[in-house]
Amino acid sequence: MNEVNPAAIANTVAWGGFALAFIFGAVANKTNFCTMGAVSDMVNMGDWGRMRMWLLAIAVAILGSSALQLAGVVDLSKSIYMGPNFMWLSNLVGGFVFGVGMTLGSGCGSKTLIRIGAGSLKSLVVFVFLGISAYVTLRGLFGAFRVAALDPMSVTLSTGQDLPSLLAKALGADKKSMLMLASGLVAGLLLFVVFKARDFRSNFDGILGGVVVGLVVIGGWYVSGKLGYLAEDPNTLQEAFIATNSGRLESLSFVAPQAYTLELLMFWTDKSKIVTFGIASALGVVAGSAAYALASGTFRWEGFRDAGDTAYHLIGGTLMGFGGVTAMGCTVGQGITGFSTLALGSMLTFVAIVAGSALTMKWQYARMLREA
Repeated sequence: MNEVNPAAIANTVAWGGFALAFIFGAVANKTNFCTMGAVSDMVNMGDWGRMRMWLLAIAVAILGSSALQLAGVVDLSKSIYMGPNFMWLSNLVGGFVFGVGMTLGSGCGSKTLIRIGAGSLKSLVVFVFLGISAYVTLRGLFGAFRVAALDPMSVTLSTGQDLPSLLAKALGADKKSMLMLASGLVAGLLLFVVFKARDFRSNFDGILGGVVVGLVVIGGWYVSGKLGYLAEDPNTLQEAFIATNSGRLESLSFVAPQAYTLELLMFWTDKSKIVTFGIASALGVVAGSAAYALASGTFRWEGFRDAGDTAYHLIGGTLMGFGGVTAMGCTVGQGITGFSTLALGSMLTFVAIVAGSALTMKWQYARMLREA
């Protein structure tokens, strides 16, 4: 029997995360995949094109993730999303605050990384403030407030908070059948909404962006949940998911990983710090976006317009860091990765993010009219 080498597995997981995120960054840059832009187009122009791209990514991720679960390749119940503790207030507040922050900061966590790769210095500043705020919310002052005031407001669901488990208990059916039913219905509804629009059916970039982003999320589950899984870690003699910051299987998410990226850079000589799946994926998005921008001739240096522009981006980054950690994910982390598990918390966070972003856009528009 070959001896298990956790270090080699960690290397595989990190490079796998980087490769998937590189594809994400390049394709998202090419197709202008942007969740804040999707909300903006919908609210300000009535254009659902980019929102349909986001919904398509969710549908693809649901179908692929459910297939991995049904085939026994991964166990999504061991992710952070499907636990029995439904923290509804954290999902609502965190999602709403994140939505406000991504609007003030000109894009969500993933868009910030994409814009850095394309030459945006202001997004680099947002990245730093987002990362610091996320870390303070994970382990610092903001975290004390989160743990004391928001996280306790929760409901414990003995079955877990995913739709298949809830349906299985309510109907007295087996979970596998309910997983097929729920994933088929939810993904089918999303696909209907996406493709009922004739203009989207001929939108190559929209379809490409949605499908590839969904596939990359599925790939993330496979890398961390299959390639990085050990039934018994030789060092601890316990089940382990190697090279993930949460200690569980993960896929793409872009708030806490930015905090851990800053931590790794600050404590580089600390041998206990390693390049995890999340850190590698954050770096991969920047690299993929930069590769596309340079190859297509769209790379442009971008700075702040004035002091007001700077202030809004600093506030936006700070709010995204707090909101993303509080809600346990961002527009990708909860809005696609978490949503692919059919968890109630992820769906609630998705709605809260869209609401926070839409209301902030309305406020910005009203303020612009007053100043005109």
